[in-house]
Amino acid sequence: MAKKFTYRGLEFEQLEGMSLDEFAKLLPARQRRSLKRGLTKEQKILLEKIRRFRGKDKLIRTHAREMTILPEMVGSKLGVHRGNEFAVVNITEQMIGHRLGEFALTRKRVQHSAPGLGATRSSKFVPLK
Repeated sequence: MAKKFTYRGLEFEQLEGMSLDEFAKLLPARQRRSLKRGLTKEQKILLEKIRRFRGKDKLIRTHAREMTILPEMVGSKLGVHRGNEFAVVNITEQMIGHRLGEFALTRKRVQHSAPGLGATRSSKFVPLK
């Protein structure tokens, strides 16, 4: 039997029925403060697009990395800008309260290969074993 998702003791259905102000009271201080100040123009546009395409499998692209993930966003498929491309992020229940930018990392992992031009003689040595 799968465990039901809860956020601060409330089930997902209860969270969905809340207004934005009621939900903001459950969030950590940083997210609560940003929601109290109101959504930016870009965030309002994103939220409206999510509401319009709810239930459809449509990728919504956005640059609003600072947007707090709200319960009504669950199930959406977003393309979050990461500097040079859009990372596809499927919003799940466990992501509620986090920011979109946390799921679209801007830096790639460094993978070194063989030494390049200008490498010293000692650094070019690669042992056989």
